[in-house]
Amino acid sequence: MIALITGASSGIGDAAARRLAREPDATVVLVARREERLKALAASLPRATWVGVDLTADDAPARVREHLEAEHGRRLDLLVNNAGGAWRGAFGDKGYENVRRTMELNFDAVVRLTEALLPLLRASAPSSIVNVASVAGRVGRAGSGAYSASKFALVGWSESLALEERAHGVHVGIVLPGFVRTEGFPARQLPGVIVSNPEKVAEAIVRAGPAGKPEVYVPGWWAVVPRLRFLVPGLVRRVSGSGAVAPPTTADRQP
Repeated sequence: MIALITGASSGIGDAAARRLAREPDATVVLVARREERLKALAASLPRATWVGVDLTADDAPARVREHLEAEHGRRLDLLVNNAGGAWRGAFGDKGYENVRRTMELNFDAVVRLTEALLPLLRASAPSSIVNVASVAGRVGRAGSGAYSASKFALVGWSESLALEERAHGVHVGIVLPGFVRTEGFPARQLPGVIVSNPEKVAEAIVRAGPAGKPEVYVPGWWAVVPRLRFLVPGLVRRVSGSGAVAPPTTADRQP
């Protein structure tokens, strides 16, 4: 199995790379901006290669594809779109620019990379794409509108892509974490019962990818929040406005 993970230099991406590396005959391809971290992680894994690139760069999708073609013979069995970030702030304060840069990384970069690699995934079918979204992609939250917009877009696009690519043998799964303790979001002020860790998200990625699940919440009880959103939207709006529901997965940009 050839598995490519973006945002692999820390947090969820690092954990996902380590978890997927335990799969039989797996080779992981690590993608992130911080090359020194990628080198160190690659050296600790049985079989790994890496690409140091900013996924918002114009040439990023082509560079990643060229690496796969040169190092792995145009094969790709699993694409994990994990890299992302958040810059908190109310729209009235941060305006369009905050929405633009968040969408550029969390949505546009994912779509561009997937477009470049989709022919390889089809050629390697049965294969999988896992898009790491967030509970914030189902329920909005005050101060995180740009982040929610990007994750709502990612979830909607992923659901449509899953229907389109099923005929080509490419499964598309979505992972929706709640609070996750990462480098960008240490969550020191939150009770441990509602905070997950990157290793649990990594297991969810396996379930949403090779295991074929369409959608996995981390932890599973977060799945009740979107249901409440449709059943009692007024109540959820009041709670969300207080900052108690559906936070960003990270507080700043993932590397």
